[in-house]
Amino acid sequence: MAEEIKQRFFNHKKEEEKDVKVEVEVDVEVEVEVEVEVEEEVEVEVEAEEEVHDYAKERKHHKHLQQLTGLGAMAAGAYALHEKHKAKKDPENAHKHKVKEHIAAVVAVGVGGIAFHEGHEKKDAKKKSEGCPS
Repeated sequence: MAEEIKQRFFNHKKEEEKDVKVEVEVDVEVEVEVEVEVEEEVEVEVEAEEEVHDYAKERKHHKHLQQLTGLGAMAAGAYALHEKHKAKKDPENAHKHKVKEHIAAVVAVGVGGIAFHEGHEKKDAKKKSEGCPS
């Protein structure tokens, strides 16, 4: 009886080990200059190129995002007012229009917050560009 129980619970086969192939592509560019002298001293020079961050481009990017999100907030606000008007004009479907109005109002507030955030990002980029020796 005990052997039957053991066989019942431990009847599963152990999984065989499976080979897993992973392919990874790495794109690395490295520039190394090496100077070697035959004398006792060996000099090795490695030059790394520094990336120059374009703060003016970043400021312009945040300005465009701020303007776009401001337009989005105005559009959502206009749609909310439109739905409020429809709720008054169409009493049969007033609840549906009220729901759409509230959703549009929430979207307008959210997009307005994003516009506010982008304004701060634009200001930070302007401060960094003024402090950057270019």
